[in-house]
Amino acid sequence: MLIRRLSNIGNSWGIIIPKALLEILNVNPVRDELILEIEPDGIKIKKHIKEK
Repeated sequence: MLIRRLSNIGNSWGIIIPKALLEILNVNPVRDELILEIEPDGIKIKKHIKEK
């Protein structure tokens, strides 16, 4: 489990995702896109797999 606080970024709020976690999930922050899904108890974040 990873506990993070929200950070103020301009007029928005964000979460910093540690590089080690991105590597485990095989997410390249420059190239890949993420999907955010609203769940009853939170937000699910998944790597977007582009269709060919």
